[in-house]
Amino acid sequence: MVPQPPFPPGTRVLITGTAGFIGYHLARVLLTEGFRVHGFDGMTDYYDVSLKRRRHAMLFQTEGFSASEAMLEDFASLQAVAADFAPDVIVHLAAQAGVRYSLENPRAYIDSNLVGTFNVMELARELEIAHLLMASTSSVYGANAQMPYAETQKADLPLTLYAATKKAAEAMSHSYAHLWSIPTTMFRFFTVYGPWGRPDMALFKFVDAMTKGEAIDVYNHGEMWRDFTYVDDLVRAIRLLIDVVPERPESADKIEPGDSLSPVAPWRVVNIGNSDKVRLTDFIDAIEAELGVKAQRNLMDMQKGDVPATWADATLLQQLTDYRPKTDIASGIAQFVSWYQDWAETR
Repeated sequence: MVPQPPFPPGTRVLITGTAGFIGYHLARVLLTEGFRVHGFDGMTDYYDVSLKRRRHAMLFQTEGFSASEAMLEDFASLQAVAADFAPDVIVHLAAQAGVRYSLENPRAYIDSNLVGTFNVMELARELEIAHLLMASTSSVYGANAQMPYAETQKADLPLTLYAATKKAAEAMSHSYAHLWSIPTTMFRFFTVYGPWGRPDMALFKFVDAMTKGEAIDVYNHGEMWRDFTYVDDLVRAIRLLIDVVPERPESADKIEPGDSLSPVAPWRVVNIGNSDKVRLTDFIDAIEAELGVKAQRNLMDMQKGDVPATWADATLLQQLTDYRPKTDIASGIAQFVSWYQDWAETR
């Protein structure tokens, strides 16, 4: 019998990308609550694979965790995992990430973010999953200048292939939710940071360079704003959204104002952000204060595909879960620096 929300301990959750930054943290939360978790990860070399393996090694120390290594494009492997694990819920986090890398290797985004995501949706259809949750990104808002970004705004002007593949995944998932009645929640992340983060992201790069006495590249001369979201806040929001299973509405007039619930499918998109845009120069100032080091700032022009600002309206998240991210950047940076210093000693 398929469990119903709120999902009890013992519920089986398949997470793609458990060796990744967010997937690792989400798996920890679910395992602590008594969920069974199976991870599916391709261990690609987009960044240091040893960091991914250390995350998985820590998860394997917890009862209830198992994992498979394979690429999302390999549907036979996904099916084999499903046959053995029989998940009730799928959280699809694995993807080819990175706005700038999409300019260098666009095909990786097509393979992972489109073909891989299609395979996950096919698996959810075959298994009649109780809830499919999939990661999107604030980058889908693209050229939209109206802020804070709300889920009900149009997001039809992506500025990079990365954003375009994520928007395509949203559209594909809506069609599957409509056709096959798969309860689906898409969540749009806003600049996630914290311990065990990715080495290609700004905080990791800045702390690493500043610790070594190297200069940091500051794009658009620091005149950029981001809605920085601490990873613990993000995964808490995902955990709560797992229990908020969308239902196909009887009619469009039954949908609450501000809710992104589809009028024709059990499908919804939700922002997960701090609802507080922070200037990049202020972010760097906070890193300097925590490290006690002045950054050598290499001021540069805006990079192709970047946007000057992101800012989440998290009202819907709060309405659905009675929760919203709240960690300020000083606290979050302090947690990251503490982790980084321990990690740097043992790598």
